[in-house]
Amino acid sequence: MGFSPLSLSQSLSFIMFLFHFHSTISSSHFCAPDQSLSLLQFKESFSINSSASGRCHHPKTESWKEGTGCCLWDGVSCDMKTGHVTALDLSCSMLYGTLHSNSTLFSLHHLQKLDLSDNDFNNSHISPRFGQFSNLTLLNLNSSVFAGQVPSEISHLSKLVSLDLSGNYDPSLEPISFAKLVRNLTELRELDLSRVNMSLVAPNSLTNLSSSLSSLSLWGCGLQGKFPGNIFLLPKLESLDMSYNNRLTGSFPSSNLSNVLSSLDLSNTRISVYLENDLISNLKSLEYMYLRNSNIIRSDLAPLGNLTQLILLDFSSNNFIGEIPSSLGNLVQLRYLKLDSNKFMGQIPDSLGSLLNLRTLSLYGNLFNGTIPSFLFALPSLQYLDLHNNNLIGNISELQHDSLVYLDLSNNHLHGPIPSSIFKQENLEVLILASNSKLTGEISSSICKLRFLRLLDLSNNSLSGSTPLCLGNFSNMLSVLHLGMNNLQGTIPSIFSKNNSLEYLNLNGNELEGKIPPSIISCTLLEVLDLGNNKIEDTFPYFLETLPKLQILVLKSNKLQGFVKGPTTYNSFSKLQIFDISDNNFSESLPTGYFNSLEAMMTWIKK
Repeated sequence: MGFSPLSLSQSLSFIMFLFHFHSTISSSHFCAPDQSLSLLQFKESFSINSSASGRCHHPKTESWKEGTGCCLWDGVSCDMKTGHVTALDLSCSMLYGTLHSNSTLFSLHHLQKLDLSDNDFNNSHISPRFGQFSNLTLLNLNSSVFAGQVPSEISHLSKLVSLDLSGNYDPSLEPISFAKLVRNLTELRELDLSRVNMSLVAPNSLTNLSSSLSSLSLWGCGLQGKFPGNIFLLPKLESLDMSYNNRLTGSFPSSNLSNVLSSLDLSNTRISVYLENDLISNLKSLEYMYLRNSNIIRSDLAPLGNLTQLILLDFSSNNFIGEIPSSLGNLVQLRYLKLDSNKFMGQIPDSLGSLLNLRTLSLYGNLFNGTIPSFLFALPSLQYLDLHNNNLIGNISELQHDSLVYLDLSNNHLHGPIPSSIFKQENLEVLILASNSKLTGEISSSICKLRFLRLLDLSNNSLSGSTPLCLGNFSNMLSVLHLGMNNLQGTIPSIFSKNNSLEYLNLNGNELEGKIPPSIISCTLLEVLDLGNNKIEDTFPYFLETLPKLQILVLKSNKLQGFVKGPTTYNSFSKLQIFDISDNNFSESLPTGYFNSLEAMMTWIKK
């Protein structure tokens, strides 16, 4: 089938299409020369420092090269027609240095979005010139080490939809500046002033914020006085965080609440909260509820069973007394349940077995008794389980899933062997079963298959058998290994791998024999080494002198023998603060040369 030739009009249309297409592609490379120069000068005023960003590391300005279109640079967005820079995202860019008021940043007058979060601007004051960005809809200076007063010129940014000045180095906001901000920023939907000192701002002035506001975060702002209950009259308020304002008083209203409220955090305040049925009926949309260390008046949690949309519930560090109500089993969407540090008693209710989406369960520091219900170990999504410091008894059930990342059952009255299924938790990072006294049996060598384990504490139990020899060599992630106060026999693991992460090693109070393995010098991060109260037969381990971070060394009550000479290396035991080699069979007392060289110990004693 042949193709007919294009008509003149069709040809012209096709040419115009190609021209438009080429112009569009080219414009993406186009960058106004003054914009490019301003950005390059801004870049040169800072250094790149990996410690300047904490959450993430992405040195975006390294892609900024002279001679290339700035609109293609990392973190830069432009207007396709004019080449003006309209958005600058330099979050996590590892920028270090002072942001001066004469910075060329402030010549980018067409900016609509500016994100400088997670850098280190070295206690720079927030410049009044930020107020010149009249088109700005987003300003994020979170966690970038700004200090001083928040300038009133910020209130000139009347188009702002999102403002985040949180997490900086004690900046302050005066009442007059806040009043201007409230009056002029009528488009605000998100406002985060957490850790901005607002101690002189009257809490009631918060009720004058924009009716468009959906998210308000003011944690740790030093607010004091009466909680403004009518803040919930803001019709679109979905998230409110006023935690860690421990001078904030008053009471939480039971009516006139925003029916779209999904997240509420009043932790560590003195706001009185009455858990009445009518309050709960006004919070049907609530998904996240944080009332840690709060002034909760009614201790009956039963009404909470009506909040069926809850994903997170944190009522820890309060003064609840009695049993957990079975109605919490209605919260089938719940992923995080934290009721620790209260006075809950009785058995852990079976109704919690219906929380199949639960990922975190924290019930430590209560008065629970009875056995650990087996349904807890059958929850398919559970990753974090903390039941330490209760009165739980009985055996530990076998785990039916391998989802656990954190398990702490310490300081209870559990007995019997450690179930083998614990050693099959492939993602386990923390395992603490200490101080149950009646946990028996041997430590399976299968424990060395837990390649992500960072902390292992099985101390103060009745475990027997030999110490698995693989413990010194099985995981480069392990930083804490505590097997003290058991009945372990045999020898200390002979091989400690290079580049290991061990910081704390405690085998005190066992029946270990043999020698102290020289390979411990591979533990270059080791701060605590406690091998006391064993049956170790050896001479003084001079090789430990070279451990650069060792602060505590306990070798007491063993069968160490021979002479103890003075330091054998330069800077011997440079960080040592506690040194106990008492009750051994050494031939002479410790030479004064050691005492003269232990500078860190002398400094610690003077303190």
